[in-house]
Amino acid sequence: MHAFRYQRPSSIAEAVSALAAAADGKFVAGGMTLIPIMKQRLAEPSDIIDLGGIGGLAAIAIDGASLFVGAMATHDAVANSPDAQRAIPALADLAGDIGDPQVRNRGTIGGSIANNDPAADYPAVVLGLGATIHTDRRRIGADDFFTGMFETALEDDELILGVSFPVPEKAGYAKFKQQASRYALAGVMVSKDPAGVRLAVTGAAPCVFRVMEMEAALTARFRPEALDGLDVPADGLNADIHGSPEYRAHLIGVMAKRAVAAAC
Repeated sequence: MHAFRYQRPSSIAEAVSALAAAADGKFVAGGMTLIPIMKQRLAEPSDIIDLGGIGGLAAIAIDGASLFVGAMATHDAVANSPDAQRAIPALADLAGDIGDPQVRNRGTIGGSIANNDPAADYPAVVLGLGATIHTDRRRIGADDFFTGMFETALEDDELILGVSFPVPEKAGYAKFKQQASRYALAGVMVSKDPAGVRLAVTGAAPCVFRVMEMEAALTARFRPEALDGLDVPADGLNADIHGSPEYRAHLIGVMAKRAVAAAC
């Protein structure tokens, strides 16, 4: 690991100013991604700005028809939050199945979606519920936030403050995970509310995406059988030692039915 300057600001303004003043600064939340890549010398930031000293960024609360989750809320905190369990049980269940206990107690929702790992769970729930990402300067809808592999709509100096999830009538998540890492080879989040049905897929492609054909079928009939005969093309899906694009395409169909069954 290369030498760097460590900073622990106590406010959002201090954090943003520290990043702006750094030659090549990086925010760090739980450090589940940044620290390993620094240890491998794949990243050499001049400054690390630790967000752990900023109060108020880990709140989880029901706000009218939405559930607000602060950016520094850990996966474990989301999994065990009474408000999350009551408002969106699928979100709490998803958080409780991320990684292992060490990861769940350090990793944060803000860090996860800012990194936008192709196999991470949170991008699926953010996109699948049509959430809104709150930053220090604006609000970004989920459909506009995830732009590509490890890429988002965030500016280099923009800081995520939290995520607002509209509370759905029904929601469910199912994933087929790689057993060692517990990352999703294919994970599907589905939700239903008066505005319609949303279905988002993670793990199977370079970036989380929606399947409009499945959404249309489920809008007509919100049952697993409504997806019979619907296939996702394998073109453009991920290929690695764990599975081919065709394998992942098949998993999407299976996980989508399981997600709908869970929602029902």
